Amino acid sequence: MDREVETEMGGMRSASSGGGEREIRIPVTRIEGHGKVTIVLDRDGNVADARFHVVQIRGFEKFCEGRLLWEMPVITSRICGICPVSHSLASAKACDAALGAEIPSPAKKLRLLLHMGQVIQSHALSLFYLSLPDLLLGFDYEVEKRNIVGLLESKPELAKRGVGLRKFGQEVIEALAGRRVHPTFAIPGGVNGALSQEKRDKLMAQIDGVIESAKSTVELVKDICMRQDDRIPIKMYNMGLIGRNGELELYDGELRIKDPRGNVVEDGFNPSDYLMIIGERVEDWSYLKFPYYRWAGFPKGSLRVGPLGRLNVADGIPTPLADGEFREFKGVGENGIVDGTMFYHYARAIEMLHAAEKAKELLQDDEICSKEIWAEAKEIRNSEGIGVIEAPRGTLIHHYWVNGDGTIRKANLIVATVFNNMGMNLAIREVASKRIRGGRFDEGILNRVEHAIRCFDPCLSCSTHAIGQMPLSIQIISEDGEVLGEIRRD
Repeated sequence: MDREVETEMGGMRSASSGGGEREIRIPVTRIEGHGKVTIVLDRDGNVADARFHVVQIRGFEKFCEGRLLWEMPVITSRICGICPVSHSLASAKACDAALGAEIPSPAKKLRLLLHMGQVIQSHALSLFYLSLPDLLLGFDYEVEKRNIVGLLESKPELAKRGVGLRKFGQEVIEALAGRRVHPTFAIPGGVNGALSQEKRDKLMAQIDGVIESAKSTVELVKDICMRQDDRIPIKMYNMGLIGRNGELELYDGELRIKDPRGNVVEDGFNPSDYLMIIGERVEDWSYLKFPYYRWAGFPKGSLRVGPLGRLNVADGIPTPLADGEFREFKGVGENGIVDGTMFYHYARAIEMLHAAEKAKELLQDDEICSKEIWAEAKEIRNSEGIGVIEAPRGTLIHHYWVNGDGTIRKANLIVATVFNNMGMNLAIREVASKRIRGGRFDEGILNRVEHAIRCFDPCLSCSTHAIGQMPLSIQIISEDGEVLGEIRRD
């Protein structure tokens, strides 16, 4: 617009031009990435459709072509500053597969410890920094204070707990990798450094307090989720890795998929064969692909991954405190499936408790300070390497096609946020349809729409691999294409 006249409307800033166009601007924060929501209203002002557009260009796979296999864990950790550990570990596993290398037991345990640090810090970030300001302060709370700073002002002890949990997770990463972001710890065949006894003792001195903080967080988040008036129920297929006894597994294991009714449709499936059961759909209104379960087709077979998907497919959790919470969590749904999108937060808190318990178990293991950390591999034994882990946000796949000299011929990355693409679209449609009537909406309603996306904790930089500014906007559009309102962060 060439000229704007600004007025105050219900806590929002409304701008109008001489042509009569109206634009509503609301600060939008606490989502990692660059995307746009459009909500289309019919002639009665009710929701006809809602879509989540991701407008970053995907391209990281192309950057990897021609690079050496040995570089991949370092290169792919640069995809994102939020999820560098996840990409580094998935990449290292793919490289192990191409080399045909069996890494030593201490190296695997060190990778697991690194992973637990990532899960703790990422889940704490999602809960305390991104989501709890909405859930504790209210969706209609002052925009300027609906964040971690506002949480510090109104509930300082709670906010400090969240900061402490995230800090511990980062300290685990730093103790192993030497830095908290973009670690260079996992390498093809193992890891590149041992854990010193001094650093181990420092982490052990904190771990019991971390477990207690995680337990308290589960109680808090469980209570909040159970009291929510809109749980955003979405019927979807659920997918995640499981261990030998059907338990939650975050690093190794096999894939399990359950249908919306809780029936197991794939079990004990080798994740290296993922192309047999997972298809990818492209739509012209988003750069984010739409993966789906092949045998159910698209969109019926769209998949839910991440904390809620993982707990829906698992039979248990292999640490005692988290398993006790898991048993209670499963009682919320029917046939073992919890459909409410809001319960992502509940599942996330349980997983954070599990990661803290697992970190203690690993730190108590005598092998954790061993120097047997690398398996020598001198040649490429396989022309393909596939690494699959459960990143904090869900199933993460790295697939490399490798030449005999170790150069990458082709790469395919399927990131957790991509799997959740359809779920996010369905969730915003559910919220918008219930809240927007007769063309009336306010900042609080649109923040609820945004929070539906935030439940999935999306990382759009990971899923589309772009750099630069990362705004998110929500637009309200009439059937005739007129923009009736917009909120955005530039």
